[in-house]
Amino acid sequence: MKTIEISDITLRLTGGEAALSFKERVEAARILDRLGVDQIELPALKDGKGDVLRNKTIASVVNAARLSAAVGLTEESVEAAWNSVSSARRPVLHVMLPASPVQMEYLCHKKAPAILELAKALVARARYFTEHVEFSALDATRAEPDFLAQLLCAVLEAGAEAVTLCDSAGIMMPDECAGFIRELAEKVPGLGKARLGIELDDGMKMAAACAAAAVDAGAVVIKAAITSAGVPATQDLAAYLSARGESKGLRWNLRGTELTRAAGQLQWMVQTQRGGGSPFDSGVDDTGTAVCLTAEDAIDEVVKVVRCLGYDLTEEDNAKVYEAFQRIAAKKQFVSARELDAIVASAAMQVPSAYRIVTYVITCGNMTSAMANLTLEREGKKQQGVCAGDGPIDAAFLAIEQIIGHHYELADYQIQTVTEGREAMGSALVKLRSNGKLYSGNGISTDVIGASIRAYISALNKIVYEEA
Repeated sequence: MKTIEISDITLRLTGGEAALSFKERVEAARILDRLGVDQIELPALKDGKGDVLRNKTIASVVNAARLSAAVGLTEESVEAAWNSVSSARRPVLHVMLPASPVQMEYLCHKKAPAILELAKALVARARYFTEHVEFSALDATRAEPDFLAQLLCAVLEAGAEAVTLCDSAGIMMPDECAGFIRELAEKVPGLGKARLGIELDDGMKMAAACAAAAVDAGAVVIKAAITSAGVPATQDLAAYLSARGESKGLRWNLRGTELTRAAGQLQWMVQTQRGGGSPFDSGVDDTGTAVCLTAEDAIDEVVKVVRCLGYDLTEEDNAKVYEAFQRIAAKKQFVSARELDAIVASAAMQVPSAYRIVTYVITCGNMTSAMANLTLEREGKKQQGVCAGDGPIDAAFLAIEQIIGHHYELADYQIQTVTEGREAMGSALVKLRSNGKLYSGNGISTDVIGASIRAYISALNKIVYEEA
């Protein structure tokens, strides 16, 4: 039997301002790992400490899958990528370089000889840290055949364990894809000993068919995504393997029974506009009748429910969740599972708190301007800000700016209720722009002003952490 591996590239491809949040990326990795994908791919580091923290956190929650980190175009980037995933159970370093003349010029501004030398240097550097090194030849199907063969021979000699051929333009038909691989295998003798993968653009809706043909020609790894990312959908590959896999002597590790739910969860995550209910809600009681925690419950009881919700947190994060839980529980008769889920999302897996809220007092009315009196703590020193504003939220944000001595552009601000009723818990999202980059923060409270202040401080702490 031949084992076919699925390498999920959802997290590698999702980026930009509409990208998944820190917590969502961690949760997505956990879902993919439970689903049984063989490899989870992460993008190259771009945002300094924030990206490193993200990779290290993901590494701590992925148990079975390989965790692949893309490297940049310098040898220094190889070491940085390694440091971010070295704690994973099965870390991989992924070197990606263009192989076609058009992409070599466009992406790297280099000629073929320079690309060849760069590829050897990056793979050799990656091999210094780990034997699990993958090389992807971008736009391989439009490369000069002799140069592509030379490039693959060079990276295999430098220590690459896996090689991926990319049809970045999506120009291949199934028979052409199979012929391409077979011809290349004749020119590159060592290709048969490597884990040969294929990454296919689905612009012509032929990627799944080409992937099946590539497997027949010798490929053992297929790059896929549950979300619509322009590559073969994991669902389509699963359908093919279920229908034809046994007759072709193929086996795979995907858990088909979990695929539909996982697909719904991840597709909801990557939507820019998330209308309707979250598919995550199906596992969390909305009414609060199944789980009714109170302020009297000890940390062990709260942690037990947190684990039932699917979270496996560190002792430090459990302590943060319990502290936030106590703050909410002091104002409510009961805390439901859905509310606790929101508390975890807000309190756990955050960057260290440079600023901490001590007290806040907000006054407003129809006969006076809104006033905010806030006290924050940083490095054991308490600082107070008092400001008037155009409404309580504006006053609170201005008071924070008075304390920190800096104004950040407020790129986005949203509020929503987590639960209903007179004791409803509110959730706030704040996005601040600093040096051209967006930093998002989430906050929860039984009042929208408190949630908004906590969201602003959450975003502020991320700025301080990354720009320190």
